[in-house]
Amino acid sequence: MFEEGQQVPAFNMPTDTLGDVSDKSLKGSPYVIYFYPKDDTPGCTKEAIGFSRLMAEFTALGVKIIGVSKDPISKHEKFRAKHDLSVILASDEEGVACDAFGVWVEKNMYGRKYMGIERATFLVDGSGSVCKIWRKVRLKGHVDAVLEAANTL
Repeated sequence: MFEEGQQVPAFNMPTDTLGDVSDKSLKGSPYVIYFYPKDDTPGCTKEAIGFSRLMAEFTALGVKIIGVSKDPISKHEKFRAKHDLSVILASDEEGVACDAFGVWVEKNMYGRKYMGIERATFLVDGSGSVCKIWRKVRLKGHVDAVLEAANTL
């Protein structure tokens, strides 16, 4: 598990719109990478719509937004089309990035334990340094808080 101020872990994932996205391809510009459990579920949809709603503000700051789940690209394409999303959606089917970012965790729902993606967001500056980390994200006000932090870059 890494902390704020450290370099972002190496990653390389396919996206539904750009081909591959990696820590190397993003170097030189700031970005937000957020991890979410599953396409087209209530919380994940609300989060993706929230980031899409503020995309113009993030773009004005030069900040890209990348949402990551283990869903395949084909599911991301349907998710994007259904909700008119403007964020980049990356697929981490093998869980390599989830492991590197420390978001593949044991979860507990109604007494049943299972492994899954912890909702988490990382703000990364142009040099690849992680400026801010939000773990166990609660959605209310989250996207606005990320935008506020991005304004300080």
